[in-house]
Amino acid sequence: MSKEPRKEEHPMVSVMLNVVIPVIVLTYLSKDKYLGPLWGLVVALILPIGYGIHTLIKERRADFVSIIGVVSVLLTGIFGILKLPPQWIAIKEAAIPLIIGLVFVISLKTPYPLIKKFLMSEKLFNVDLLHEKLRETGNEKLFEKRLVGLTWGLASSFFLSSALNYGLAKVILKSVPGTEAFTAEIGKMTGLGYIVVMLPSMAVMILVLIALVKTLTHLTGLKLDDLLAEHLQEEKPEAGPSADAEKEPPTDT
Repeated sequence: MSKEPRKEEHPMVSVMLNVVIPVIVLTYLSKDKYLGPLWGLVVALILPIGYGIHTLIKERRADFVSIIGVVSVLLTGIFGILKLPPQWIAIKEAAIPLIIGLVFVISLKTPYPLIKKFLMSEKLFNVDLLHEKLRETGNEKLFEKRLVGLTWGLASSFFLSSALNYGLAKVILKSVPGTEAFTAEIGKMTGLGYIVVMLPSMAVMILVLIALVKTLTHLTGLKLDDLLAEHLQEEKPEAGPSADAEKEPPTDT
């Protein structure tokens, strides 16, 4: 009996809960005549924090990047509630992706480089077949060397995010913490972050993934379709009984 594939949530759900709704709350509902700056900030942070915790429980595993994301949102809320200077938020915005990038680089010195878990996921590739072909072609050591360069490429996307996050926070956060204007600036920074920060960082990640695919196909001698995970291969159309019947010439009775 085949295992039913897990139903994936629509990506718009994540965008709505993590970006759109919090930005609307921070920008429009944090005014004194509605929720006020403090409760506006609290309500806006409940959704992404709750969604992050829900995702961790649903996946039934502690994902490093997801945990960092939840911690980042919590720190933003704590800093805002304590009315710490905007400089602290700018430092926090820069520190989170910087730490992630450094962890990826440091993991190269351990037996378990994080790039293998992050990019070479069993959800994307047939990992067993991949390693089998690398052994057959004698390219295991060469592949490990290529992973070092790919790790630095991936880490650079987080370093870029760190610099852009810091610059965005310094440019936008100008008002006194605890005021309507400051809460609205937090919302503006959150919304613009997905354009100013995420798009360039994702572009770098995509380039790294393309380089990984080229490396895998070159070192294994296989095509990309052969390296994909089984559930992705199942999505490709297969010839059914009707297609076979068309190939067979009719028989006389």
